[in-house]
Amino acid sequence: MMEKYVSAFIHEFTSTLNWTLDSILFKVPWYNNYFWGLIVISLVVWFLEIIFPWRKNQSRIRKDFWLDGFYMFFNFFIFSIFISGDYKAIGLFFSEMGITTKSLAVFNLSNWPAGIQLIIFFIILDFVQWLTHLLLHKYEVLWRFHKVHHSVKEMGFAAHLRYHWMENILYKPLKTLGVMVLGGFEPEQAYIVHFIAIIIGHLNHANIRITWGPLKYVLNNSVMHLYHHMKVLPEEKSKGINFGISLSIWDFLFKTNYLPDDNGEIELGFPNEENFPKGFFGQLFTGFGKN
Repeated sequence: MMEKYVSAFIHEFTSTLNWTLDSILFKVPWYNNYFWGLIVISLVVWFLEIIFPWRKNQSRIRKDFWLDGFYMFFNFFIFSIFISGDYKAIGLFFSEMGITTKSLAVFNLSNWPAGIQLIIFFIILDFVQWLTHLLLHKYEVLWRFHKVHHSVKEMGFAAHLRYHWMENILYKPLKTLGVMVLGGFEPEQAYIVHFIAIIIGHLNHANIRITWGPLKYVLNNSVMHLYHHMKVLPEEKSKGINFGISLSIWDFLFKTNYLPDDNGEIELGFPNEENFPKGFFGQLFTGFGKN
C-alpha cells in the first residue's frame, strides 16, 4: 500500500519540477507561466516605486531587498516543488477515505458563465486567505511563524512573498477547502485570478501611495497594508489590523480596519524584535519553539 503513496509523491514532485523548468525555458504558455510572470510584475512595480516613491527617503535598493527577492522565488517555486509530492500523497489518502474535492461542495460553478465563475472563485479564495491571515495573528503558535513576514523594516514590493515556509503548509489546505466548497471546481481561466492576486499583493507592499479612492472599501491598498505592519498597534486592536489580502471589504465588515492617516512614516516590525533572526537560514528554522 505504501508503494502507491511513494509513487504519487515521486510523480507529483517530478511533474512540478519539470513544469517549473519548462516555465523558465518558455515551454509553458505565457498565461500560465508564473515564473516569468512574477518577474515581469516585479520589475513593473519596482519601476513604479522608483518613479513614484511614497517614502522619499527610502532607497531604491531598500533594506533586505535581496533577501525578500530570494524569498519570492523560494516560496513561490523552490518550496512548492518539494512540498507538492506530500500534498499529492495526502490527497490520495483522503480520496481513499471517501473525502474528495466534491464531497464538501456547497454549490457547483461548472455550468455558470465564465466571468461569474472567476469573480466567485476570487472572492471565496480571498476570504479564506483573509481568515487564515487573521488566525496567524490571533494564535501565538501561528504568530511565531508569521513574524518572519512582519520582520520587514522597510516596505517594498518583494516583501509580499517574504514569509515562513510553514505558511505554505497552513494556507494550502484552507485554500483547497475553499475550492471544495465550490464543488472541487477551479475555473479554466483561474490563472487570471492568480495573476491579479500577485499584482495586488505587490502593489500593497510597494513604496507607492495607493488608496483607490472610494474603492478603498473593497480593494486592499498600500496605505492600509503599511499600517498592518506597524510596530506599535492600537491598544484596542492588539492582535492586528487590516488583514486584507486582495480585498479590504472583510476588514470593514468585521471591524478589523484601522487607518488614522496616510503619511507613510511609521515604524514597522513587532515588539521585542531585537533578537529575531535577521538572515534567511535563521528565519528558516524559527517559530518551532517559544521565541
